[in-house]
Amino acid sequence: MPSRGRATVQVKDLLDATGLCIRLLTSDPDALDRTLRWTYTTDLPDPSRYIAGGELVITGLVWRRTPADSEVFVRAVAESGASALAAGEGLLGHIPADLIDACERHGLPLLAVPDNVSFGEVTEFLVGRVTGDRIASLNNSLVRHRQLLTAVADGRALDELALHTSRETGMACLIFTATGRRLVAEVVAFSDADVDTLTHAALSSERLPTTATLSDGEPYSIFGIGPSLAQRTTRWFLAVAGDRDNFPPAISDAFGQLAAIAALDRARREEGRLVRREIADQAVALIEADSTRPEALTRLRQAAVDPDRPLVVIRIVHSGKADLREMLRTVLSDTLTSFGGGCVGASTHGDIVGIVNTEDPYIAQTLRTRLSRLGSGIGRSRLLVGVSSEATGLTIDGALRSARHALDMSRQGTGPVTVTTGAQLTSAVSMLSALPDDVRRSFVEHVLAPLLEYDRRADAGLIDTLREFLATGGSWNRTADSLHVHLNTVRYRIKRVEELLGRDLGSTEDRLDIYLALQSIPRSSATGAA
Repeated sequence: MPSRGRATVQVKDLLDATGLCIRLLTSDPDALDRTLRWTYTTDLPDPSRYIAGGELVITGLVWRRTPADSEVFVRAVAESGASALAAGEGLLGHIPADLIDACERHGLPLLAVPDNVSFGEVTEFLVGRVTGDRIASLNNSLVRHRQLLTAVADGRALDELALHTSRETGMACLIFTATGRRLVAEVVAFSDADVDTLTHAALSSERLPTTATLSDGEPYSIFGIGPSLAQRTTRWFLAVAGDRDNFPPAISDAFGQLAAIAALDRARREEGRLVRREIADQAVALIEADSTRPEALTRLRQAAVDPDRPLVVIRIVHSGKADLREMLRTVLSDTLTSFGGGCVGASTHGDIVGIVNTEDPYIAQTLRTRLSRLGSGIGRSRLLVGVSSEATGLTIDGALRSARHALDMSRQGTGPVTVTTGAQLTSAVSMLSALPDDVRRSFVEHVLAPLLEYDRRADAGLIDTLREFLATGGSWNRTADSLHVHLNTVRYRIKRVEELLGRDLGSTEDRLDIYLALQSIPRSSATGAA
């Protein structure tokens, strides 16, 4: 976190300094508590260009020719942000009343420096105090940093370090992800609405750090953790109670070091995730190819999913043109951490698949809440999510299809994030997808075997034509237009389909059987060209 480098020396320290005999000439009751960052000695009529703010400006009054000069000088010093003005009595033997009046008007504390005290003594005192405080602060910072690194090496959890920092500084903090997952124990309770506010500010702000005001009116400063060029939707964030512009250096240093430790912790977790990623990809590929193969279930177990226990399948895709599968993998892994982690891998269909052991009936609602927080960070594109009904390893293929159908249904939704569940699908397709895999394969074999075998050998495009014919509601013309073939070609192919299957596509019963069987096989399983 940035530190403004303010010193802790105040005006009252100058008044209490032994041997300086400095007096306060103005009546502002808050003057004694003003902080002095540094000194600047000048006799320029307008020294504003050389004042950065927070200084004690020291002057010998050489610039004063008439009483009106005091107004010009004081206004320039006050508007430049100086903390106080110290005027020497050596030139005139006193401090002119017009200077005192000008300082009163502009709210600038005015100090009188006796003629027997040199400006060098005043500067030496103030600089000595300021540098001493800075050295002490640096030493404390180094000690704290060493303690944090030692704690990490000893295996202390991140939430323990965050709690220690909050107690040490007296300021609440929260480390969270873009989906709103809390990564540390909360010193104070944050409602879901407060987390919504924090994540929205973190993702939508033009730059970090930024500030968000929670429901109780308290401002929180939000800082990014880790590389600033990383995607916001995959970053961690640190929220600290208060406005960062008012943080003393010690507070900024303490939470800056906590953020650095959190970045190290995140990098360590990411290394572990990369190791597990290949196993997860293999598990998803094997399950999608044939969930009954022993090696498929073995790989699933290696990916931290028990196929003998209840499980849920989640499929997520991004609607935009950019390839954001790594982002999707990260945010889905982050969300499923609350359910034990599970397996998150890339599908051959282009989406990301998550498989997790859970019997939580509210998993879809949790996904909806967490992923919806990403809405302000994905621009005009959309996140589409399909969640299967509860399944086991025996019906995992059906769960994959149920999640895929739910994902297809999500495309019809609106808004930046749409989550659809298998329970929302009440069609015959969704009911069929819930059947055990061997039952569904038997049904496909019974209905489509002759057609599948013929298309494999002849590459006649019958399967593709049949799919399109059913998708258009049996329209010959629309099917021909879609496949870019002659109308008679469509008629010939559909007639050949009926001959091979021994079915009548004019019959509702036969058409339904064929449609359901087609929906039960992946498109890649049937080859054929239009």
